[in-house]
Amino acid sequence: MGEVKLLGSWGSPFSRRVEMALKHKGVEYEFIDEDLANKSPLLLQYNPVHKKVPVLLHNGKPIAESVVILEYIDETWKTNPIFPKHPYEKAMARFWAKFIDEKCNPAIWQIIWSRDKERDKAIEEAIVHLKTLENELKDKKFFGGETIGVVDIVANLIGFWLGVMQEATGIELVTKERFPILSNWIDEYVSCSVIKENLPPREKLLEAFKSRLNAPAWKY
Repeated sequence: MGEVKLLGSWGSPFSRRVEMALKHKGVEYEFIDEDLANKSPLLLQYNPVHKKVPVLLHNGKPIAESVVILEYIDETWKTNPIFPKHPYEKAMARFWAKFIDEKCNPAIWQIIWSRDKERDKAIEEAIVHLKTLENELKDKKFFGGETIGVVDIVANLIGFWLGVMQEATGIELVTKERFPILSNWIDEYVSCSVIKENLPPREKLLEAFKSRLNAPAWKY
């Protein structure tokens, strides 16, 4: 199926989404680790609009934005599908992926990088959104059913990065008492081989968060 390259960053949940999908499909690719503080000419050339990772290069043609890339991967490599086949179920998967990116993730990032009343407000907002997401999960093993699907991949910030963030800040957002179903999903999620094998080193990620939180130049 041609040459595949991925411009990403080792600690980015968004580029890790693409790696999870590629590995799940058994697609061989070259990973180019971008320094996001000093973006390469290659990244600026292939994603001039957003200037962000990830960017997938397939036979020299660039595709940007992680969820767009996931759909492209699923349509290009048919083995081990991550999107449902039925149009309605596929639409619902897109809906929940968008809900995670537009509601859950911004609230989580706001908790990490805010203080005092702003943080309290962000926590309240995140709890509401995560409860909504938990209600969608119900009694399923994964959002995709018995196997990992696109919504599970898109939820990787919640499944792994959030736990590291909580340790770095001392904030307890997702606990078994508050989110029993979501907590069980997280346990299953990080135990799934295709997920586990494509997560960044936890200690390295933890140090990166602590370093940024403690940086003298950081203003809350």
